Amino acid sequence: MPMLEEDWRTTDLNVDSLWLIDKRDSSGKHENNYHGNFVPQIPNQLIRRYTKKGETVLELFTGSGTTLFECEILGRNYIGFDINSQMIKYINNKMADTENIMFSIDECDVTDGEKLRALANKRLSQTGRNEADFLIAHPPYMDIVKFTDREEDLSNISDVNTFIERFTQAMSNGLEHLAKGRYFAVVAGDIYKKSEVIPLGFYLMYAVKKAFKVRLKGIIVKNIEGNRGKLGAQGIWKYRALKSDYYLFKHEYIFVFKKEF
Repeated sequence: MPMLEEDWRTTDLNVDSLWLIDKRDSSGKHENNYHGNFVPQIPNQLIRRYTKKGETVLELFTGSGTTLFECEILGRNYIGFDINSQMIKYINNKMADTENIMFSIDECDVTDGEKLRALANKRLSQTGRNEADFLIAHPPYMDIVKFTDREEDLSNISDVNTFIERFTQAMSNGLEHLAKGRYFAVVAGDIYKKSEVIPLGFYLMYAVKKAFKVRLKGIIVKNIEGNRGKLGAQGIWKYRALKSDYYLFKHEYIFVFKKEF
């Protein structure tokens, strides 16, 4: 899909495969108060490039509402799902004054295909459409940060193969509601377990390629210098890394796909 609303000569849309971000955007409704939330610049870039105003973004893991807040700014409708009822309440309170877009966040285990299908169809019909125009998934990185105590929460899975299987099921359920020929993105990073790097991001990318008829359009590496967990602690982490045999994680991956089924 070509760029729809911005002049290519003046746009700040980043078409490079390396995104270096000085600090996270904290304007508007954005707050860095939730473990694992991603920087608003990621959904901002993706939404602007792959959708136009009035279209609908579907998100499988709403988290703290980062993508929704960008949809509000950019004039895109939003359909989201999350397993954390407390965060859904928090986000709905922050969105109480919203009038320019249609949005919904439903509590749902996104690996439950029957429940997600019923909710997605209901929410899409409210927008006057039967398919979404863009899908984004930023799943938990296994059990590195546990978001709820619920057994079905992906953040309670410690086995890599089980996590990949459950994530792939979630993607299958979500992609059912994305229009053919449209784009979706998976945002993921690596983890460190039992003294070695687990390339979780690439495992998930390969799982999507293997399971679905899609084209991989981009592998973007994102680094943010202003990570709250690293500020003021560079010295000690450098020391620990040098004393051991590992490297510090400072990046995530953004895998962009085009749906062809």
